[in-house]
Amino acid sequence: EASGVVLGKAAEKLFSLSGLFAVYKPKGPTSAGVLNLLKERLLAEAGVQTNGNKRNQVLKIGHGGTLDSAAEGVLVIGIGKGTKMLGTMLAGSKKYTAIGLLGKATDTLDATGKVTEEKPYDQITKGDLENVLQKFTGDIMQVPPLYSALKKDGERLSTLMKRGEAVEAKPARPVRVYSLSLQQFQPPLFTLDVECGGGFYVRSLVSDIGKELSTCATMQELTRTKHGPFTLEEHALHEDKWTIDEIARSLEHCTSLLPGEPSHKKLKTEHPAETAVSCE
Repeated sequence: EASGVVLGKAAEKLFSLSGLFAVYKPKGPTSAGVLNLLKERLLAEAGVQTNGNKRNQVLKIGHGGTLDSAAEGVLVIGIGKGTKMLGTMLAGSKKYTAIGLLGKATDTLDATGKVTEEKPYDQITKGDLENVLQKFTGDIMQVPPLYSALKKDGERLSTLMKRGEAVEAKPARPVRVYSLSLQQFQPPLFTLDVECGGGFYVRSLVSDIGKELSTCATMQELTRTKHGPFTLEEHALHEDKWTIDEIARSLEHCTSLLPGEPSHKKLKTEHPAETAVSCE
């Protein structure tokens, strides 16, 4: 019952869902936007009227690690008790496919930003690029981008930047790259496969590779292909599958991917600034 209202079968099923599953985030919306749309769909299907009522019946749901608006791919969602497991997802390994563009730099380090620099790149060979990648494998130091979800005085750096406020770069911090390989090289474009730990920015990697090659580079496209045990091909539900029954099936299918009983202690992530986002 919610505030004396007897719930229907669909609503009962929705509020009994618990665990982790994955959805496909398309290019365009923010990760929070995708989560809110998912939540609206589920509440509408369950016939739960929110009517702007504060927490009439809260659906506990959150996501485990922001994907930039311009990026697409796996977004891990926690529902019910699963929201407590999102912290481990943030620190876990992720796989990406990124397309970089040589010869141009932007203020956001990706295709959404303003071009800040252009340099020649004709001298760069496939061998040069492959050699440079070795320097970015293993435990490395990385400066996070200025346009990011990291916060200063409680506000996102990207919000401060858009307002035209001066933002100092965050200090370099240790990050881990498990594997990094060149998939394609068709100048000026190059395609990378990256597997990394928590708190890693692929945009910064592409920019740093450009600098290391004595030119500049910016990320054109980014797809998260795997997050923890969840893969894009096997587990990510597209929008047409955002139904209570499909999610229930997915939660069952994904149980086997997860370690034993989740610890309900607050899980520390590698970078406390990037905690799980729960939109309740």
